[in-house]
Amino acid sequence: MGKEGGAGMNAQAMKQAIRQRIIADRAALAQATRVRLSDEISARILHLPQYQAARCVLGYMNFGAEFDSAPWVAQALTGGKTVLLPKVNRATHELDVYHVHDLHTQLAPGAYGIREPLPQHCRVAQLDEVDFVLLPGVAFTRSGARLGYGGGYYDKLIARLDARSEIPLLVAAAFALQVVADIPQNATDRKVHWLVTEHETIACAATDGH
Repeated sequence: MGKEGGAGMNAQAMKQAIRQRIIADRAALAQATRVRLSDEISARILHLPQYQAARCVLGYMNFGAEFDSAPWVAQALTGGKTVLLPKVNRATHELDVYHVHDLHTQLAPGAYGIREPLPQHCRVAQLDEVDFVLLPGVAFTRSGARLGYGGGYYDKLIARLDARSEIPLLVAAAFALQVVADIPQNATDRKVHWLVTEHETIACAATDGH
């Protein structure tokens, strides 16, 4: 038991070390560079045949030095997609998902300063509507392993999506500097199908059926 506990602590320490390094490297990017790289990543996502075929997409609004997802979300709306965005539910510690049509009138800063749907102005969405999911994260491997911020919100969301008969396409957007060689994984961790950076669109190990 002591050995297993030590291994768990070691994995957690490794994850935290990766988080700290990648978040610092990402924050060191100049704002103009982040905008340019984000535009290149968005263009790659928009050209994915699976994205073009999707009717309903679940995205997110970025914060800090993340990939700037807002222009991609706006393009999804103008392109005629049904767009869903998440909102942190502090009571359940999960993400509630809402239909969004207008990024200016239906969003406001919420948890962690992230722009979130205003429930009084948005309709609650059902996850069985989703064809395509864009996921945030701190670090990723080329085989699709994902390291989040440690809150578990997206792990829970992915578990809810996994309960469906047909799992939607899971895509991660990240700067190339966020791609690492290895991330400690649990047996229940879900890998993404595609990883998109400014340099390449990577078909990960989890692309069976997609």
